[in-house]
Amino acid sequence: MKYSIWFLVLFIKGVTLFSQTDIQVGFGSVDVRYAKNLPPVVTQQPNQSIAWKGERVHLQLLVYTKISIKNLRVTGRALSNGKGQSIPASAITTGFIRYVLTDSLNKEGHGCGIPPASASDSSLVADGIDLVQQKAVAAFTTQPVWVSIAVPVNTVPGKYNGLLNVHCNGDTRKLQYSIHVKAHTLPPPAQWSFHLDLWQNPYAVGRVYGVKEWSKEHFDHLRPYMQWLAAAGQKTITVSMIYDPWRGQTYDIYKSMIGWIKKKDGTWWYDYSVFDQWVSFMQSLGINKLINCYTMVPWNNKFYYYDEALQRDTLLIAKTGTPEYEAHWRPMLTGFVQHLKQKGWYHKTAIAMDERPLEDMQKVIRLIREVDSGIKISLAGSYHHELASELYDYCIASAENFDSTVLRKRIDAGLPTTYYTYCWEGHPNTFTFSPPAEAAWLGWYAANKQFNGYLRWAYNCWPKDPLHDSRYSTWSAGDTYFVYPGGSSIRFERLVEGIQDYEKIRMLKDKYKDQPAKLQPLLDVLKIFETAALQEQPAAMQLQKAKAVLNAY
Repeated sequence: MKYSIWFLVLFIKGVTLFSQTDIQVGFGSVDVRYAKNLPPVVTQQPNQSIAWKGERVHLQLLVYTKISIKNLRVTGRALSNGKGQSIPASAITTGFIRYVLTDSLNKEGHGCGIPPASASDSSLVADGIDLVQQKAVAAFTTQPVWVSIAVPVNTVPGKYNGLLNVHCNGDTRKLQYSIHVKAHTLPPPAQWSFHLDLWQNPYAVGRVYGVKEWSKEHFDHLRPYMQWLAAAGQKTITVSMIYDPWRGQTYDIYKSMIGWIKKKDGTWWYDYSVFDQWVSFMQSLGINKLINCYTMVPWNNKFYYYDEALQRDTLLIAKTGTPEYEAHWRPMLTGFVQHLKQKGWYHKTAIAMDERPLEDMQKVIRLIREVDSGIKISLAGSYHHELASELYDYCIASAENFDSTVLRKRIDAGLPTTYYTYCWEGHPNTFTFSPPAEAAWLGWYAANKQFNGYLRWAYNCWPKDPLHDSRYSTWSAGDTYFVYPGGSSIRFERLVEGIQDYEKIRMLKDKYKDQPAKLQPLLDVLKIFETAALQEQPAAMQLQKAKAVLNAY
């Protein structure tokens, strides 16, 4: 009797169950982070997905067990339209959702100023996606499984029915689902217009895997993470051109990818070997639009170099615009420009700064232009009208407002003009405890505000033990990374979903530019994507409404 009651409750809540045994299997919602030690309760059931050709869509499968499972596996068969065409099984990938420790926002509702991690402010949250074939599951545990289907670009439009097999303790459960493939085609990520800029930290990968920096083993471990990033449409390469450009704000300090050596005669020599290896490696993976080199204006005004006369590493502290500062940077910029031209990278490299005051930016821009009038400059920070024509890549915080006329001119000129979220925003954000839909919401917000991309610090600045504890004190958990050692995350997958939607919106605007009545429903629904609106309506509800309009095309 108790099983029948439990079955009825979960059915009403939206989980499809397939038996009344000790192991229950069904579909949940990709908008929900399910608790580990509670039977799953959801409000939606993804029984049918809608996709463009070339799009990647997701399902969340749920397993709740009252007994131990030794080897849980999920496999997928090819989806068929019943007319001889199919989506191959190779298009389906599965991953087990990982539970990690998280924290929350501070008392004021922000993700900054978080006190040191302690047991009193911790909880478990479903976030990571472990890309392993099988997993043991403890009794009285919910184990979510993330299922992704990459629809091939040559798929014939129509409805495709699929079957997922859930293998546990010698038994197999079968779950049915379907994907309705539209006639539209999404281009490959390398051709997306969306300017994605997630800052990479190769030093974190070296530490986690215990390999020598910039060795073959280091690059071997870096490769899958940067391939995932390329598959998300990443456009920029993050370069640290000085030691510790962000004043120790990461667990793994960014070292300088350029060696600064002051020779005994007072002249300078610069070692570009690491810089060249890193940039060449990233470009080989398809991340090749922009090389952002940080930073001429670090937050602590500290610059490290090796002094041959003293035979030791040396520190210069110099404020922007001072004679000491200019004497330090002028020869470097001169040599760097020459090196970039020799490598053929000059036109895709930018001297990059972040969150620096207007006065400092004006001083550094003057120096850069005195050395070279054509090299690109990037800034992620506040909006300053005085800088808009000086910057190639301009990214402002989501709370800032871009002058609409200037924004339009920049977009028409093809200049990266983007926005970023950071620890201050309670919503929207991409913390490990943030509602998953907020990550997808970011692409829609960019479309509404006419930005052509998004920036976030950072992609993989891992804390000490990221596979178990996502907290980093200072900022809310997950602020410093999207992916985990060995796997992705719900947040990262949903972020890419929003970027795909951005590309679809862009393509539909172009297709129906001469049919305003046809396009109007999409333009109207875009207007709901305002940060203030999240106080009244959660991101999942906004997306549900907007996707219904988008999927009608």
